[in-house]
Amino acid sequence: MSVAFRYAARSHVGLGTKSRNEDSAYAGPELLVLCDGMGGHAAGDVASSLVVGELVHLDGESHGADDMLDILERSVLEANDRLSEVADETETLEGMGTTCIAMMRSGAKLAVANIGDSRAYLRRGTRVTQITKDHSFVQKLLDEGRISEEEALHHPQRSLVTKVLTGREGDEPDLSMRELRVGDRLLLASDGLTDYVAESTVADLLLQDAAPGALADRLIEISLRASVRDNVTVIVADVVPAGEGTTKPQVVGAASERRGTTLLTPQTPAEKAAALTREVHGDEGEGLELAEEGDGTGPMAWIRRTLIGLAILLVVAGGGWATYDWSQRQYFVGEDDGHVAIFRGVSQDLGPIELSTVEEVTDIEVSALPTYYQQEVRGSLSADDLAGAEAIVEELRVLSLPRCRDLAQLPMPTSDGDAVTVTVGPDGQAITAGPDGAASTAAPDTAGQTRGPDTDEATATGAPERPTPIVPTEDCRP
Repeated sequence: MSVAFRYAARSHVGLGTKSRNEDSAYAGPELLVLCDGMGGHAAGDVASSLVVGELVHLDGESHGADDMLDILERSVLEANDRLSEVADETETLEGMGTTCIAMMRSGAKLAVANIGDSRAYLRRGTRVTQITKDHSFVQKLLDEGRISEEEALHHPQRSLVTKVLTGREGDEPDLSMRELRVGDRLLLASDGLTDYVAESTVADLLLQDAAPGALADRLIEISLRASVRDNVTVIVADVVPAGEGTTKPQVVGAASERRGTTLLTPQTPAEKAAALTREVHGDEGEGLELAEEGDGTGPMAWIRRTLIGLAILLVVAGGGWATYDWSQRQYFVGEDDGHVAIFRGVSQDLGPIELSTVEEVTDIEVSALPTYYQQEVRGSLSADDLAGAEAIVEELRVLSLPRCRDLAQLPMPTSDGDAVTVTVGPDGQAITAGPDGAASTAAPDTAGQTRGPDTDEATATGAPERPTPIVPTEDCRP
């Protein structure tokens, strides 16, 4: 049976200190994309809107179910390459990145690409299932059985991602294919929703019989009631019979705002799509104004103010000591003299009083970390306790290692103790460079013989020698 999407997209800047929305989302008849940008001032919103802009052309293009997963993957990787190009052009954008969930529909087939900790859920019948897996530090702890589901809900590093689109090689999404049925409901959400609203509450809302727009509004509303400190963005898409779906694209968040920078001019595809709709949905709140009763004059008012002042001084004095005592039972990971270090206390100071001391300085150089994690460490990563801080350090240690495939030359010892270097040539042969720099190849010929580098005579082997396995001689990450 042929199907269609009936969808709605919503986004809100949240109640935190962010002055701009770093989320971007696009919903169209055949494409759903949600990106949560990161990277600090004027970078996260650029990253998210740029990736949306690189993917939006997939909506409306004719793709068969057999090749659309390859097309979606290639488009995400091309968007990642574009991030690298833009970051190289503008120094202030170095280190930017974004999560990405992209869903492309062809008939009743759905191709899904996911990287980062934004989430997608599927409601089918009375069951709600998370169909993406978080690329996050907390998810890794869960997979290893080091924390429980309950502990994960309140872990201080639940927003620390381990893989996003940053423009670097190796930023590759998870891919999957699904079969859609009429009655299915999809939810794409940034962590502004899932970090502040319980998963059970989200599931209950998805099971309600509400139109996509009303449900999306409700999800934003409940996030704000939970005092969300981050941007929050959602896409709700119901699977309906063909001919009953939405046809007008919707763009929300950073991608919906026309940017006044030459970086994104001429308009990106996402901005062109945004011209189709200016239905940027935000919550309208009623302002409440509080006023003091009376004119505040007279002896009773003076006495009242004096007593209140004394009470405040007592509270501040007691609260100051309580705050200091509490701070000395906290831990965080930060930078000390260019190295990753564990600190006892909190990263803020109380006037002239320093509230943190170095507990341990590691051998991990901050400069060896990916750019995004350098910024995270310099901004400090809080932990529940010392064990939590040590776990973060071990994760950073892995991230500081070079990728195994980047180790192009590997030193191999010879029988006489001299070191040689072994690399793999383009034809798969092992090319050996000796101490004097001379290079030779060792590959079996058609007669089952090999030739040494210093002789023209063939040495009979009777059978081709098995090449020595080439393995990295230093730690690396996949």
